[in-house]
Amino acid sequence: MRFKIALLGGDGIGPEVTAWAVRVLETIGTKRNHNFDFVPVKAGGAAIDEFGEPLPKQTLEAAKSCDALLLGAVGGPKWDSLPGHLRPERALLGLRAGLGVFANLRPAALLPQLKNACPLKDEVLALGSEDGKPAFDMLIVRELTGGIYFGEHGREGSGSEESAYDTERYSRSEIERVLRVAYKAAAGRRKKLCVVDKANVLESSRLWRETAQQISRDYPDIKTEYLYVDNCAMQLVRAPGQFDVIVTSNIFGDILSDEASVIAGSIGMLASASIGSGKGIFEPIHGSAPLIAGKNIANPLAAILSSAMLLKYSCALDAEANAVENAVYAVLDSGFRTSDIASRDGAAAGEKIVGTSEMGEAVLKALNNLL
Repeated sequence: MRFKIALLGGDGIGPEVTAWAVRVLETIGTKRNHNFDFVPVKAGGAAIDEFGEPLPKQTLEAAKSCDALLLGAVGGPKWDSLPGHLRPERALLGLRAGLGVFANLRPAALLPQLKNACPLKDEVLALGSEDGKPAFDMLIVRELTGGIYFGEHGREGSGSEESAYDTERYSRSEIERVLRVAYKAAAGRRKKLCVVDKANVLESSRLWRETAQQISRDYPDIKTEYLYVDNCAMQLVRAPGQFDVIVTSNIFGDILSDEASVIAGSIGMLASASIGSGKGIFEPIHGSAPLIAGKNIANPLAAILSSAMLLKYSCALDAEANAVENAVYAVLDSGFRTSDIASRDGAAAGEKIVGTSEMGEAVLKALNNLL
């Protein structure tokens, strides 16, 4: 089978970690007789430097012509002084809207190999888990193309009277479609769905809850619960094992999934898939981390796991996706750690602290053994 993949390394550590995701896909292609044709494109800060805008038209058109988009990271302090419409992050919003992706899937699980990297105590991790063991396995489904990031925004007045505003706006149809993605995911997991909102304060959240209460009738076998976002943030560090699938708005999902990444060991471990009516976007949830760019420090595992999600959701290659995930687990079993997931006394724990390239090579070796 042949697949055309738009490749957007982006800024900071993006190109470094994405390079290993590409090598993983190339290994899959060689071993399983698939062809992955990569189409390099630019967006974010790199595009601003070359084209004067964060999302050139040719980038979006190229992405639309591909089967999926593999993305590294965009942004950095170099472009922080630019006006909002020219900031690198605007490229992400444009790509999501242009490719028709509206649901961001962010799995967050505490792998047994990384329990020492989790800041929570074992007794906390055991709370809410079905078997009482110190672990959790959740999926955060974040609405991606609505809400405050896409609402009306601007500034008014001047001097001490200057004000700024950003508008949270959702339609019932936007909410319904992401809810159905979340319910479908929950049906294939532990059949528990938690709708997160701020319905005690926000009118947009009240619409979320009303819509969820209506849609839940179509999924009687799924246990639906509701939490305010502040309570959910607390519950994530009090008893993360209680969660299966969380579905929420754009801004709440952005924040909660970053919190979940910390208790999973590191933001460098979390992959994501953005899906919807068009092409998929696959990217690690970490940022561009410009301070460590080019130093062979960045953790490539989130990008590699994002390539596994690409194989699953855009290529329907579930067996190959599982092989990539198992290769990552095997490397962790062998004690390989980048600095962000190392224990405080990694050497005493038998861990091997390695850099980006060493970790990437270890995954490729494990993958070759599995295929």
